[in-house]
Amino acid sequence: METQKLTTLEKVGFGAGDMALNVVISSMLLFITFFYTDIYGLDPVDMGILFFVVKIVGAFSDLAMGQITDRVTTRFGRYRPWLAWLSIPFGITVYLVFSTPEWSYTAKLVWAYCAYILMTLITSGVGIPYISLPSAITADPKERLSANGYRLFFAKIAGFLVVVGVPLLAERWTVNGNVAGGYQSAMAVMAALGVTMFLFCYFTTRERVHHVIVRQSLLSQTKLLFQNDQWLLLAGACVVGTVGYVVRNAVALHYGQYYMGFDPTTLKAFMATGVSAAICAMVVSTWITKIYCKVKLFAFSQIAVAIISVLLYVGVQPGDTAMAFLLYFLLSLVVDLHAPVFWSAIAETIDYGHIKSGKRVSGFAYGGISVGQKIGMGVGGLMVGMLLAHFGYHPNQPQTAYAMTGIAMMLTVIPGFFHLLMGLLMLKYRISDSYYVELKADMNRRGYAAG
Repeated sequence: METQKLTTLEKVGFGAGDMALNVVISSMLLFITFFYTDIYGLDPVDMGILFFVVKIVGAFSDLAMGQITDRVTTRFGRYRPWLAWLSIPFGITVYLVFSTPEWSYTAKLVWAYCAYILMTLITSGVGIPYISLPSAITADPKERLSANGYRLFFAKIAGFLVVVGVPLLAERWTVNGNVAGGYQSAMAVMAALGVTMFLFCYFTTRERVHHVIVRQSLLSQTKLLFQNDQWLLLAGACVVGTVGYVVRNAVALHYGQYYMGFDPTTLKAFMATGVSAAICAMVVSTWITKIYCKVKLFAFSQIAVAIISVLLYVGVQPGDTAMAFLLYFLLSLVVDLHAPVFWSAIAETIDYGHIKSGKRVSGFAYGGISVGQKIGMGVGGLMVGMLLAHFGYHPNQPQTAYAMTGIAMMLTVIPGFFHLLMGLLMLKYRISDSYYVELKADMNRRGYAAG
């Protein structure tokens, strides 16, 4: 039987794929709100509606891509080829989203919709195959967890490169006050990095596990997923957690610039602090899961996020720079401790559903999780726009006390509430390591496992 153990190079290559994806994800979480309001010039409400519409489109494209990966297998594999085929279109669309044409407001809004939707469709084309890849590169749950640790580490490296590199490059390439042109050039570099990393992932990984997926109608697959109570818990946690992520990260720049009054250098350091903590979380999570139940880590870390969020809101006022850095680092560390567990758990819920129903739903299950992300992003993005408008935020000028309070709440207690919900949902999740070992043994007895 072929070994299910992954080489270090393969884990690094697998991680490179998420590095490519996070060129987009980190840019969308950390910069797109600030870019659209303060540079591109969109009204916050228009921006919020744009985010919602785009993510709903993305949800449907994720579902479609999940169906395609269930039906199409090539001699190069079921999932990997898409990384090669769509890597260059992916890079081009990232560049287009950060392009700012000198048009009327309505025309610019139409451009924003077209560019963002196109990027979302291409991102589905590479993203769904990529997040499905762990189920194909190994059947060993420990190796999957390890691979996802590499993956998320490289994702956070991408986030660090984006949060540090984009402002520096944009500032360097801003000519005659053309800040928009500076951002476009900076994102061209990030897009090229994304293309390179997807190709590296394609050439360094291989698909060992080949599950036989019986073709089923969309309706029948949906019914099977809704009968899978553990997948539903994971999907629900994904939705509410993503809302929290989006709201918090969308206003991090606003919080540092307007609420804390940081100068540009301190602001960059503040943003880098959050991403650095997230990188540390990938290492810390790997250590903890070696000695502590991964499911409990998932649940209790998110409940802790809610507590730290309240502390950050209550304990930090403008001028409290040291405390802001400390608590923001702690928040960013704890909030991501669950991430390797979450992504390795998807494959486990698929196996759980296979045992429960006798039928396997794979690509559609991954697509469904991605749909949950898109719904969370859409709701979160819409909330960001509406909340900024509600609190009276106006870009590039001093903010009212009410707007300052609103920005502080949007970084802390509002997303903290959604992470609390996420933790409470995961308290009901029961596929621990010991449970999964028994489940895999049952799959082998029934002849379901393939490797």
